[in-house]
Amino acid sequence: MINNTFKEIKSDLPASIIVFFVALPLCLVIALASGAPLFSGVIAGIIGGIVVGMASGSRLGVSGPAAGLAVIVFGGIATLGS
Repeated sequence: MINNTFKEIKSDLPASIIVFFVALPLCLVIALASGAPLFSGVIAGIIGGIVVGMASGSRLGVSGPAAGLAVIVFGGIATLGS
């Protein structure tokens, strides 16, 4: 099982790094628009990518931040405080 998991690491690792760099600006913008610290956007993007990747069970999956989340996050921060 473990051998199959790491069998395609040579192609998966560079692909995941590229996806991270593509999603990074949007993570930062959502944090900025929500009034949260920029670093929290980076952490949320990393944790979200790991959780979705582990929970999906799919060999091919794309997940990332959506610009509409800025309103939801801003509302949550306004309600709960920072």
